[in-house]
Amino acid sequence: MVDSRCRSPLWRRKVSITELSRHQPTLEQVKSSLPELVPTLREKAQWSEENRRLHDDSLQALADAGVFKLRMPARYGGFEADTRTLVDVAIQLGRADGALAWTVSTYWIASWIVGLFPDEAQDEVFASPDVRICGAVSPSGTLVPVDGGAVLNGSWHFVSGALHADWQELATIRLRPGADPEPVIAAVPMSSLQIVDDWHTSGMAASGSVTTTAKDIFVPETHIIPLESAIRPNSLSKLGADSPIYRSPTILAGSAATVGILVGMAKAAREAFFERMPSRPIRYTDYEHQAEAPVTHIQVGTAVMKTEQAEYHAYHAASLVDAKAASGEPWTTEERARVRADEGWATRLSKEAIDIYASASGGSSIYRNEPIQRVVRDIHAISVHPMFSPDSNTETYGRVLCGLPPNTIFI
Repeated sequence: MVDSRCRSPLWRRKVSITELSRHQPTLEQVKSSLPELVPTLREKAQWSEENRRLHDDSLQALADAGVFKLRMPARYGGFEADTRTLVDVAIQLGRADGALAWTVSTYWIASWIVGLFPDEAQDEVFASPDVRICGAVSPSGTLVPVDGGAVLNGSWHFVSGALHADWQELATIRLRPGADPEPVIAAVPMSSLQIVDDWHTSGMAASGSVTTTAKDIFVPETHIIPLESAIRPNSLSKLGADSPIYRSPTILAGSAATVGILVGMAKAAREAFFERMPSRPIRYTDYEHQAEAPVTHIQVGTAVMKTEQAEYHAYHAASLVDAKAASGEPWTTEERARVRADEGWATRLSKEAIDIYASASGGSSIYRNEPIQRVVRDIHAISVHPMFSPDSNTETYGRVLCGLPPNTIFI
């Protein structure tokens, strides 16, 4: 088990909007500050991987920059940022550290989901100005009703960012006498959960995607919503239901919010490659300078084009999500499938670009202190996530284009 002192303390007192706004950057300032922050975050990437958690200095830098507020409700000092902004920021964070960017994006998604909860629950969860919420959307465990709420038991795996979170939103099954089992989402303080330190992986190690467990935890009724309310979504908030960002299906909002990470990682691989290139020959050839070899020209030209294509898909997905949110028009099945396809193709193209840079970097690039080898392992870990699978996402889109129903509920 991880010592409870590793978790950030909960701050339960109610905070005024005036206090939340004090010293808070504007949304434009958040975006403009990120390129300058990249070197600072990148310096901690190796430490974070070796320790399987994000460095405290990185977390503080992100909090100071306002990154954790991007998907918080505005009435608590958040930005309610649109999806294109999340892509902008995720690209910069991906340049710094893919695992860090992934963890931040999971906080964005979980914060967005909590924005669908009743206002009473939000008042507690968002009491801290820089609250971090981790999440698990695959139903596990059970909720058994008692007076005023329910008792939670179970375990949730792959909980990215749990080591640094204040709350977790988690999917589980509510069991009630005389009723069918109901998938629900509950918001639970991390102080009531146990953490199982089982995250020993070849990629995305710094995300700290550990297992969390609950044993006989009481959850108030206000902190429980039907899973259907989150997936569609159907906000139970009276104060925030009209915000455009809560009109998007959860899966698509989450997909479009994370896809920029991949593009940023491809850009990181490019930077790492070109930093090493001037001093490198191509061994076992007559090329004393790698930059002079035609094969290098083909490699970097192809990799850059693939990265730009991936960036197109990232912004295409974001634009579609934002346009539908702004208009309030219902989604077609084809539009839903297209967002997933964009995500899959951004993954495929980014990974292909990174693999090209890695292959062109030579044998010395496999040392642990070389950032490109970490980018390679991290992009592989993301690409095998079921939500990012290029083949599965493309198949789903193709089925819909052929007039067949999608073969997944995650759309």
